[in-house]
Amino acid sequence: MSNGETRSEQNPGKGPGQNLRFLLELALDKSLEGRRALTATIGDLFNQQDEVLSERERALMTDILRKLIHDCEVVVRRELSERLSNAPNPPHELIVALANDEIEVAEPILRASTVLRDAELVGVIRHRTQQHQLAIAMRRSLSEYVSDALVETGNIDVVKVLLENSDAHISEATMEYLAEESRRVDTYQEPLLRREDLRPELAARMYLWVSAALRTHILENFDVDPSQIDDHLEAAAGAIARDATTQEKAEPEKAKPAEVLARRLTKQRKVTPDFLIQVLRQGEVPLFEALFGELSGLKAPRLQSVLYDSGGEGLAIACRAMAMPKPTFATIFLLSRRGHTGKQIVDPRELSRALLLFDKIVPAAAAEVMKGWSRDWKYQDAVERVAEARRPPPADPRESD
Repeated sequence: MSNGETRSEQNPGKGPGQNLRFLLELALDKSLEGRRALTATIGDLFNQQDEVLSERERALMTDILRKLIHDCEVVVRRELSERLSNAPNPPHELIVALANDEIEVAEPILRASTVLRDAELVGVIRHRTQQHQLAIAMRRSLSEYVSDALVETGNIDVVKVLLENSDAHISEATMEYLAEESRRVDTYQEPLLRREDLRPELAARMYLWVSAALRTHILENFDVDPSQIDDHLEAAAGAIARDATTQEKAEPEKAKPAEVLARRLTKQRKVTPDFLIQVLRQGEVPLFEALFGELSGLKAPRLQSVLYDSGGEGLAIACRAMAMPKPTFATIFLLSRRGHTGKQIVDPRELSRALLLFDKIVPAAAAEVMKGWSRDWKYQDAVERVAEARRPPPADPRESD
């Protein structure tokens, strides 16, 4: 017999019934060659779709394999696994046993066999090795249930392979979780953004995080102006985010009436500090906010934070940057708080502290701060979160030197 020629190949043309005696003879041969010939023959029989095995024949072959499977060497079990991985109707219990074998044996079954049920795959994920998990993550088709189990392992390499598998079904909740995780796990970002089932709003959010992480890398490795980097990255991330969100929103969000009026008045150059004060005196708080936003370049929610922070520091910085006189700032400070809180009287000590702040602020420095504040708040938030994630944890005061 030549190397690589099995005894099944020496007996061409035999039907399953005629092979039973031959299989029993092979079962008595305990040599490596005999075991390989036996598993090859049975594996081939299970793969023959044009011949129907009787229940007796299937039971006999399954019983032979079940008794011998643990006595066979790894190389034999691997060959059997490869032969049965694409078999149309192999013995289910044998497939489960091979799937839980060591990875060299289990891999073909885990990657290709359609016989394994979801619960059995999840059992392998939870009780076998990382290599078993990786093999499952590469399967041609994965249900959301199995994908969730792979994500629950918390293994970055396994999750990355899962994300790279375009045939894997991943639930919306799990996708959102992984998108959030990509803030700290860079290797998730590219495969996530390549997935066709990633919702546009998640893609837009992720582009902001990727831009923020890139900003940190550039500033740590190159001597460049942070403001220039922010200009370019914010513009790029904003354009991508707009493209992504327009895929879901057929109609752009309509501007509020106060915003429409504020834009028109600003274009007509009718907005002056005195006009802002007049609008506030008339109780038109939404119009005041919209006008202040047009003049300052601030947008919600940063605009409201600057206008109404408790100490007045934000408003002082904004007014300094816009070169407003001190009396104008004082009047806007008082009227804006009355209009926002409904209180008719503002504590004089609040005004006094706000005026001291106003005097200490350098206009050039205020303009630089305003430039940062006027950026997209989502981009700003992404930058702050990336910085927070990279910040080392505080030292435990209980630890001694």
